[in-house]
Amino acid sequence: MVALPHKVIWTQGSPSIHCYSHGSHETDEEFDARWVTYTNKPDIDAWELHKGMNNTLVSYDLVPEPKIIDVALWACRRLNDFASAVRPHKEIYPYVIQELRSTLNELGISTPEELGLDKM
Repeated sequence: MVALPHKVIWTQGSPSIHCYSHGSHETDEEFDARWVTYTNKPDIDAWELHKGMNNTLVSYDLVPEPKIIDVALWACRRLNDFASAVRPHKEIYPYVIQELRSTLNELGISTPEELGLDKM
């Protein structure tokens, strides 16, 4: 199809496009290390943190390891970004809270249960 001003002309045939992945496979440990390094950047800003978490972590449809959540919480604190720090997932929430308890205590972050928000 060729688009001209106010006209569309259909051309014969269509090109065949093949996309192949020839890159090396990243291990879970390499993925985790990359995200810890990315989130620990001292000059990361809120936009970059959101873009990284939304466009990459969400697009992979995964639950990050607690060590990634740990550094993300520290980044949220550095950026004073409360909204990014409070998104629970019911199935894994108890495990994540257990693994992050020391960080939450050190940062003075209360859980929704500790604030009584789970009863609202």
